[in-house]
Amino acid sequence: MKIVFETPRLILRQFIEEDASLIYQLNSDPEVLKFVHEPLLENENHAKKIIENIILPQYKNNLGRWAVHTKIDNAFIGWCGLKYLPGAGITDLGYRFLKHTWGKGFATEAARYTLLYGFRNLHIDVITGRAHIENIASQKVMEKIGMNYITDEIVDDCPVKTYVAIHRIL
Repeated sequence: MKIVFETPRLILRQFIEEDASLIYQLNSDPEVLKFVHEPLLENENHAKKIIENIILPQYKNNLGRWAVHTKIDNAFIGWCGLKYLPGAGITDLGYRFLKHTWGKGFATEAARYTLLYGFRNLHIDVITGRAHIENIASQKVMEKIGMNYITDEIVDDCPVKTYVAIHRIL
């Protein structure tokens, strides 16, 4: 298991192929996927293909969506991470958490430290985050971690609010 970094309450690590059950658990809940316009996963084989074809290739650039576990009991609670989107030319901050963990500050903590990791360790100058226009909770996470709203736009036929964070050397 390759740990990317830790926060006060969380461990963020790279996914491995054997994590298909975790991705399936997360992506088979319609409420978790409500604002991301992805199909529900039907089985763990589909989840394994997502890991192999989408998640693992991102790690070659030290970016990616990382599994998030609680330190207290090592429970998997979701993912958070950075992904380069070549079509848009941006580095995207993303996060997704199991419903029973919502409202406990885990997304905010993971996203805040992911931003810092991107700026300090990966030397990324600008990080973008997007949330469905109706996903107020996700927008609040980006605001809490200091990202600035810049515009509403349509991405993949989906109305989103776009936020950015710029690395400032003090």
